[in-house]
Amino acid sequence: MADAGTRESDLEIAKKVEETRQRFKTEHVQDSTDKYDARDVERLQKDDLLAESYLTWRHYIVDDALKMIDESFQWRKEFQVNDLTESSIPKWMFETGAVYLHGYDKEGNKLFWFKVKLHVKDAKSVIDKKKYVAFWLERYAKREPGMPLTVVFDMSESGLSNIDMDFVKYIINCFKVYYPKFLSKMIMYEMPWIMNAAWKIVKTWLGPEAINMLKFVSKNEVQEFIGAEYLPTYMGGTDTFKYIYPPLPDDDFQSPICENGPIASEDENEGKDGESETKSETNSLADPTQKPKKVNFPADALKSDEYDKGDATDKPRAARKPLTTFKGPLLYISPAEELCFGSKDNEKKCLIILSNVTKNQVAFKVRTTAPEKYRVKPSNTSCEPGATVDIIVSLHGGFLASPQDRFLIMAAEMDLTTTAGPQELVQFWKEVPKQKIMEHRLRCYVIESCKPTSLFGESPLNNVKNSQEDLHSKLLRVMASSKRLEEQVDQCLWFQKMLMGLVSLLMAITCSMLYLLYMDGSRF
Repeated sequence: MADAGTRESDLEIAKKVEETRQRFKTEHVQDSTDKYDARDVERLQKDDLLAESYLTWRHYIVDDALKMIDESFQWRKEFQVNDLTESSIPKWMFETGAVYLHGYDKEGNKLFWFKVKLHVKDAKSVIDKKKYVAFWLERYAKREPGMPLTVVFDMSESGLSNIDMDFVKYIINCFKVYYPKFLSKMIMYEMPWIMNAAWKIVKTWLGPEAINMLKFVSKNEVQEFIGAEYLPTYMGGTDTFKYIYPPLPDDDFQSPICENGPIASEDENEGKDGESETKSETNSLADPTQKPKKVNFPADALKSDEYDKGDATDKPRAARKPLTTFKGPLLYISPAEELCFGSKDNEKKCLIILSNVTKNQVAFKVRTTAPEKYRVKPSNTSCEPGATVDIIVSLHGGFLASPQDRFLIMAAEMDLTTTAGPQELVQFWKEVPKQKIMEHRLRCYVIESCKPTSLFGESPLNNVKNSQEDLHSKLLRVMASSKRLEEQVDQCLWFQKMLMGLVSLLMAITCSMLYLLYMDGSRF
């Protein structure tokens, strides 16, 4: 019954997505072809996630979603968002480091930093500043579609000269209208008391739902949302990151990244030089003059090749079947967004299903930001037209998944006459143009059930500190529960005494009345 309900819900959503597309085309686009960027209109017609994001943000009310799309697309054309590049933004803005992406919060959401003290209200540069914010958001949206952001307004050492209500309203509109569903929360760090009145105005712009996303924190409270590893030292953290431009510190896939899992021919041909990959292939494709780096695979992965061959038939059964699907132009990818891992044996493998929806072969490769943790089989091969490929992603050794871990699936269409052997694939990826490569990212989700539910569920040799903290918290909860029970017992006793008193009083009154009636009767 639950599955039927889910299918019905998906069907209704699909109908509203199609209704939104048709009505936008007839009511907004038909009579005003120059009102929007044609690329945005085309993307709305093809990208289910984009259309659904507007509907979700407007509670699936099509009329409200259409108004939002209209406003958003007009803004995108006004600011030429599709064509924004580093060269279209003044270089000094990048050099200040007032806005940048770096790190993750405790829920695995990317952090979008605003250094308020570096912002000075200036009417001459306000348009460029707005384009600057749009540049970062659009860059992130293309790399991590649908993945939420946590905005951190770092107000330390800021004052009245840094308050720009028009600019703040613009930032809020970016998440409220232009990039729906991208906002996870807004963390306001060390807000000066003098800005309280200004932020009361800001709350009226946010709306009731977004107000719940506002978190006002001090140095002692910020680690409730962001771990110390992604907080600078002046916030009480241990992150030594310092913003320097260039390059842009915008995402994990600019850091070293490897394909995980041995491919025999690649190991023989590319492993001879003993070079390790120092940049992701995403960056090398962005720069045509840069040659792709070679990959060294972990020794553990090479040693365990025999193990993979032995239980290859058991792996799909051991991994959980994904329930959601991303519909790309070349491949349908399941799951659409997350790979779920835990610490139990049946939670250490995930299944990625790739379905070729083209009439040609599609080459694909899978990359990860944590190659030391995961083994991916297969990680670099091709898929025949109309066929599907099961990819097993497994944790190995004593590693645990983290919300910060990411996977990148790259796919490109091949000619049917092209041989898809290992050597041919290596050459193919060196020559394929960037614009012909489809990219899709998956994040990791850590299953909460992986935490022990018993007081003695963990071995004393593993996570001793966490076990002690868990035991301490459980004891505190038991003590609090006992205290509540004691209070309830006291209330019951008090209530019982009151009832006994009332009963005694009623009995006394009754006896007195009976005595008076008896005395009156004896007189007559």
